[in-house]
Amino acid sequence: MPQKVRIALDAMGGDVGASVVIPGAAVSLSRHPDTEFLLFGDRAAIEPELAKHPAMKAASRVIHTDVAISMKEKPSQALRRGRKASSMWLAIDAVKKGEADVAVSAGNTGALMAMARFNLHMLPGIDRPAIAAMWPTLRGDSVVLDLGATIGGDAHHLMTLAVMGSAMASVLFDLERPTVGLLNIGVEEVKGGEEIRKAAELLRAMDLPQLEYIGFVEGDGIGRGVADVIVTEGFSGNIALKAAEGTARQMAEFLRASMRKTWRSRIGYLFAKDAFQALRNKMDPTRSNGGVLLGLRGIVVKSHGGADAEGFAYAVDVGYEMVHDNLLTKINQMLNRNGSALAPAAQEAVS
Repeated sequence: MPQKVRIALDAMGGDVGASVVIPGAAVSLSRHPDTEFLLFGDRAAIEPELAKHPAMKAASRVIHTDVAISMKEKPSQALRRGRKASSMWLAIDAVKKGEADVAVSAGNTGALMAMARFNLHMLPGIDRPAIAAMWPTLRGDSVVLDLGATIGGDAHHLMTLAVMGSAMASVLFDLERPTVGLLNIGVEEVKGGEEIRKAAELLRAMDLPQLEYIGFVEGDGIGRGVADVIVTEGFSGNIALKAAEGTARQMAEFLRASMRKTWRSRIGYLFAKDAFQALRNKMDPTRSNGGVLLGLRGIVVKSHGGADAEGFAYAVDVGYEMVHDNLLTKINQMLNRNGSALAPAAQEAVS
């Protein structure tokens, strides 16, 4: 019998906790029956939800803790209060101890990043983790990072994001040399801040065999799929993500309202119902839920805090796929192959 994928869940994370986490994980389990779960959180909140999903209950083990990190806590406060006792920490610690293959949380992003970095530690040559996620585009999916793990970043940080993102894209999309672009306010080389222009010089100077740097990309280029990997620091990346999600919901509401205006539009909708459903599915931001914290010595997946059960299921799916396809090992191998070149090239190009 093949080995099961073991997923540790922060059952108390997110806006509502177990009432979304458990049914969401149950949906993912129906898609991936070779999964088993470690559920960390308040047993009194978890067990009534498990009772509604017998298959999920049979595939799960509950580890009780009554300490949960709130969505409003600062990372430093969360570390002090929740270290070694909170549902978030225990889920991450299960990965460190080898009891789970991946941890998934919809909790406080800053706290998750801080705890994951403190507990799992960073890969050699990587200063900070980054949230990388699949972004649907007109030509397929792209990998976009950082979507909010940390704020700001110098040229070297942007370069390491490019390396990690291209490693992830090469595995997910089966590409020998993914194309990489830096998100900027214009495509001209003179535009943007000093660090992003330095990062561009750095990537051109290094000419890494595992990625093809194509230059700057404007915001509209993300959706057009102009590159396999889009790199930006976490502040602008998170704004881009939330703007895209909001636009998708806005367009869905516009479409729904237009279809209800007249009897002719309603009849037209009936004839084009399948096409409209396909469009809604493509624009649904919940289907792209689940960002991977790259750069760690373990796999951690961040779900949107406000995701519903179906959205959380997609985040669990991402964790499953990362383990099933052995992405962490392959990303580490690519980073190690580049490792000897990264530091010297960085010093030479930036100096």
